[in-house]
Amino acid sequence: MPKFIIDPNIARAKTIDKTVYTDPRYFEIAREKIFAPTWQFIGTTDMVKEAGDCYPFTLLAGYLDEPLLLTRDKAGEVHCLSNVCTHRGNLMVYEPCRSSQLKCKYHGRLFDLDGSFRSMPEFREVENFPTEGDNLSRLPIFQWGKLLFTSLQQASLLPMHQAGTNDPSPTAIAGPISAETMFREMIGRVGWLPLDKLEFRSDLSKDYEVKANWALYCENYLEGFHIPFVHAGLNAVLDFGEYTTEIYQYCNLQLGIGKSGDSCFDLPADSPDSGRKVSAYYFWVFPNMMFNFYPWGLSLNLVQPTSAGTCKVSFLSFVYDESKLNMGAGSGLDTVELEDEEVVENVQKGIRSRFYQHGRYSVKHEKGTHHFHSLLARFLNAEEKI
Repeated sequence: MPKFIIDPNIARAKTIDKTVYTDPRYFEIAREKIFAPTWQFIGTTDMVKEAGDCYPFTLLAGYLDEPLLLTRDKAGEVHCLSNVCTHRGNLMVYEPCRSSQLKCKYHGRLFDLDGSFRSMPEFREVENFPTEGDNLSRLPIFQWGKLLFTSLQQASLLPMHQAGTNDPSPTAIAGPISAETMFREMIGRVGWLPLDKLEFRSDLSKDYEVKANWALYCENYLEGFHIPFVHAGLNAVLDFGEYTTEIYQYCNLQLGIGKSGDSCFDLPADSPDSGRKVSAYYFWVFPNMMFNFYPWGLSLNLVQPTSAGTCKVSFLSFVYDESKLNMGAGSGLDTVELEDEEVVENVQKGIRSRFYQHGRYSVKHEKGTHHFHSLLARFLNAEEKI
């Protein structure tokens, strides 16, 4: 298959080949080369508040489609486990529950809440049993405030005494790309926010089915260039002349500066943004997570591939200051999404044209999109998983 080339000089570069958005082969390739090795949001510690709590879920249903399980053991440690029995592959836990152990309903295989094999009926004659492979596979967990993330990469190779740690240091996180590397700049910039006080609000959260490739949706998010043309309401509260993009290794930041009278952050004195009227921090983390921090809390947007030409976008709202809801840049999010949706769906139609192959970048406004395309090219070109 052809290699993708993105010139590192944005002034010379062309956008990534349109086949990334249209060819079903790249939809399949991205599953293992892009999504399996990177970190994905899996929920919050509120899902397993008490010892014995078990919460089954599917990671990127319909794409990665991996059955996983969050548990909290009696020592209070949270674990992310494969939700598949190591005997015959039955799902271990069908719905959220509380239990002191995990018991397969098919043949009674028993596990501790950290995934360790405990016992199996009628297996006394089996030789070389049990082995490490009879434990439930354990995935690494990265915790930031209440937010939890995991990566599928090398999960099955994690020894029992190392997996599941909440220590964010690079040596404690398994996989070729550490969570510390992925999230370092974002945590360093807004780590002062009270993320341990975030409360999920289902009434403010919503899923959108978008008729566009997941990468098209992401690249639209990654530039503020379109704001004056697409988002009249958002443009009215942001100072577009002060809108900036900062590029990091696996993430980038668009800094939204508010106009006079807008709802803005009360920044700590040691913040690099101290003295500025910051109304929104728009962080994107490769490949598909968008962390939109507002004075009221966090709108976490997850872009989930469903086909070469469709995706599901989840807007998850977490609030720590309800008094600031519906103010400034953090208001009218449904309207902003629908405006974006209309554009990217029409782009999905347009790029199928025989007359379109590549575009060029605005050096000032499309740094984030150029960065995204560079990462896409690197991961898709890799001979092995990154």
